[in-house]
Amino acid sequence: MGCPGRRTLPLLFVCVPVYLYGVSLQEAHPIGQRKPFFERLRRLEEQFRRFQEVTLTHLQRIANNYNVSYNVDARFQRLTEESRAVALAVNRSQAAMQVDLAHLKTQMRKTKRRGRKVNARLRALDLTLSRQQAWEEERQKAPQDAVSRLALDVPTLQNALARLAHQVRSQSTRLAALEGQLQVANPGALAQGLILAPHQPDVSSPKLHQERQALRPPPEHKNLSQDFAAILQGTQKPPSLSIHWASPAVPGDPPQLAWPPQGPGKICNTGPVFVFPNASTENVVFLSPGFLKALRALSFCSWVRVASSHLGTLLSYATEENDNKLVLHGRDSLVPGSMHFVIGDPAFRELRLQPLLDSRWHHLCVGWTSIQGRYWLYVDRKLVASGSHFRENYEIPPGGSLVLGQEQDIVGGGFDSAEAFVGSMSGLAIWDRALMPGDVANLFSEKKLPAGAILTLANATLVGGFVQRTNCPCLEDCP
Repeated sequence: MGCPGRRTLPLLFVCVPVYLYGVSLQEAHPIGQRKPFFERLRRLEEQFRRFQEVTLTHLQRIANNYNVSYNVDARFQRLTEESRAVALAVNRSQAAMQVDLAHLKTQMRKTKRRGRKVNARLRALDLTLSRQQAWEEERQKAPQDAVSRLALDVPTLQNALARLAHQVRSQSTRLAALEGQLQVANPGALAQGLILAPHQPDVSSPKLHQERQALRPPPEHKNLSQDFAAILQGTQKPPSLSIHWASPAVPGDPPQLAWPPQGPGKICNTGPVFVFPNASTENVVFLSPGFLKALRALSFCSWVRVASSHLGTLLSYATEENDNKLVLHGRDSLVPGSMHFVIGDPAFRELRLQPLLDSRWHHLCVGWTSIQGRYWLYVDRKLVASGSHFRENYEIPPGGSLVLGQEQDIVGGGFDSAEAFVGSMSGLAIWDRALMPGDVANLFSEKKLPAGAILTLANATLVGGFVQRTNCPCLEDCP
């Protein structure tokens, strides 16, 4: 790229001498009147040198400005590249920050859910402790009330004993008078009648015998208040009581006392058995598909054998909106033998299931309907708990993850060993309606599923960890 100052320099060298020559011709005529030619030429040379210096200086400035502009362009290009790199780095940092923010939001949601769970469990523990304290106070107050009532009854009993003793003495006197009258009237007949009474019953003999039995003085009684005080202090044992299980004298009459109803014999034909051997978070069973439509009522029934000190999680249904849409679980921090029935966390009901912790097979049924929020709990076909106003007009949404044996903190994961189920399950089924008591009784006795079950153990698509699936003819034969 050429410089414009260098192209104009030869032109100046040509024009300046021509101009000087013309000026010299014009001024050469009056030689006498003008200054010498050489002096003027010298001045023109000096002016030309100054003009040349100015021109060179101007050209140098133009060259310097060109170099500066070139440097500015290079710097601008470098700045543009640096700005692009900075923008790329900013975009990457923004993407990383968005990912971190998403993780933080997820952790915050988990923390909030766990906080709600902890608060609900703390409220449940407070309620349980208050109930236990009230029960302890009532239990401690009951003996005191009984003692005070008995102390008030002692004078009444003493008066009754005194009246009875007076009546016994008067009846004894009347009996002695009657015997004397009979001996005076006919002593031989009396003796014969008394001897032959077992063989020849007489009208007067049974009556006399009954009167003798009725008027026979009771055994000697000590002071009742002293005996009661001795029993309370432990120095004297209370009289033993014997209960005789009497059979009815006439067929069809109910007995006075009956044995409690016995449980079933062999529990057979319940289908496959899933054994959860320990509290590992890998022991889980997934049921698929989950709920295909929204549920406004449901029933959950299963044969269960618990091999731990707490129930653990039987069922957990989680969605993206809420990881506790439907949960049946009891963790080791809860009261032993209690279970939380959760529908749409944080709403739950605490159910007492202490009989299930005896390492034996039991039949469990839980039912719920959104109409008035009614719920039921059956254990071995007996209704042990019920209530209302629990999630009225609520709807359990479809499309979630349904697992057995673990409680989900996120969809399909987030398991906690403290909430794991340890034991065995069999005959599990879920209905989209509330079963009637007759259905529960038939399911317990005949081992036949009522119609309309939407999920069973046949829907188990993934069995993880150490869970074992076995087929036993009868549940008592399973390991």
